[in-house]
Amino acid sequence: MVDAAFIAKFKKPFWLINTARGKSVVTKDVVYALKTGKILGAGLDVLEYEKLSFETLFTDKMPLELEELLAMDNVILSPHVAGWTIESKEKLAQVIVNKIVTIYKPDPKL
Repeated sequence: MVDAAFIAKFKKPFWLINTARGKSVVTKDVVYALKTGKILGAGLDVLEYEKLSFETLFTDKMPLELEELLAMDNVILSPHVAGWTIESKEKLAQVIVNKIVTIYKPDPKL
């Protein structure tokens, strides 16, 4: 979705924030736009190169574009934790509790 054609449609430089899916952003095109000033800065919680987890990101040879992103002062990368708020953890905990109660609820007929 965010590639050179998408970026070119903006008349003014902009900030890019991606907390959705890594594959939504073409990293090479974002790096170029950052270098040319079309993108002022980027906050990326997900990366195009992610597989199952952020921890596996550095097990293979690092792509050149990722090396460039890591070196840029106007880029913030995070390990796919944008949705990890106190509220989301509380809700997740409540869902788990509800499932446990439903499964192990004593039979009132006994």
